[in-house]
Amino acid sequence: MEFSPALNSDKPMERVLYEVKKIIVGQDNLLERLIVALLARGHILVEGVPGLAKTMAIKTLASAIGGQFQRIQFTPDLVPADLIGTRIYNQKSGEFNTSLGPVFANLLLADEINRAPAKVQSALLEVMQERQVTIGRETHKVPNPFLVMATQNPIESEGTYPLPEAQVDRFMLKVLVGYPTPTEEFVIVERMTGLVQAVQKVIDTGELLTLQQAASEVYVDTALIEYAVKLVGATRQPQGVGLRDLGQYITFGASPRASINLILAAKALAFVRGRPYVLPQDVRDLALDVLRHRLVLSYEALATNVSSDDLLNQILKVTPLPEVPLRERPNRRPAF
Repeated sequence: MEFSPALNSDKPMERVLYEVKKIIVGQDNLLERLIVALLARGHILVEGVPGLAKTMAIKTLASAIGGQFQRIQFTPDLVPADLIGTRIYNQKSGEFNTSLGPVFANLLLADEINRAPAKVQSALLEVMQERQVTIGRETHKVPNPFLVMATQNPIESEGTYPLPEAQVDRFMLKVLVGYPTPTEEFVIVERMTGLVQAVQKVIDTGELLTLQQAASEVYVDTALIEYAVKLVGATRQPQGVGLRDLGQYITFGASPRASINLILAAKALAFVRGRPYVLPQDVRDLALDVLRHRLVLSYEALATNVSSDDLLNQILKVTPLPEVPLRERPNRRPAF
């Protein structure tokens, strides 16, 4: 998706993207998915080698929406209290006081998330799913809106832990970030070695909550829900779509959470693209991002270097897009 540099005061998400693009060169797919996750109230897992502006992208996004940003560098010696906070004994009052951790922010960057042990992942799992943390006997809600962006480095394995499938399933999207083109890299070097422009706050968190509500009201035809369910079902029983050979590569297919997130993300993407209704292509464009991390591959797939994307592309190829008439829900048009 190419973002127009023209400002449009009637389209707040375009203004947000314009501000982010002052700093970030290229990475249009990542930025679009970040906005989709933000509007759909989901979390996003980003995989890419170091130096591809993953941290800078979400930090710049936080500045553009006026949200609080926190970054946690995950390491093997991290403990749950380093994320959610802990109770501290006050000798003067003789009571325990609660010190809240860095997860209490609007945008949380979990850098190199696969470097933390199971206890830390469990603590993060609660805040991702329930948007709250439990310290002692007290439960504390995190700010709203709330988005977790986690990064993984695919080229290192020393000192890393595989993420539990239950936690990976909580991420709405997994985005793969690649290297920039030579032209983009030239602009990156030119921009980063000069005077970097300041990012302006264009909306606030209150307005973002309104936009989230508007995105949730985007119309989805039942044929698209059937299409999403069919795609997810094909990851569990590929023989149902004529791909019997794929069964040997998949141990477990995607969960029903994949179907839900596919529709929620498609509604947000349609909203970003300026439509009050979802098109089949919106669902198709997000299928890989929603599904790739939810497949549990077999040893045969790992041995033959078959990736989730390879399998999903075959499923998408044999599953035709549904014919959906262009119509919208009466009197339910979101404000752009």
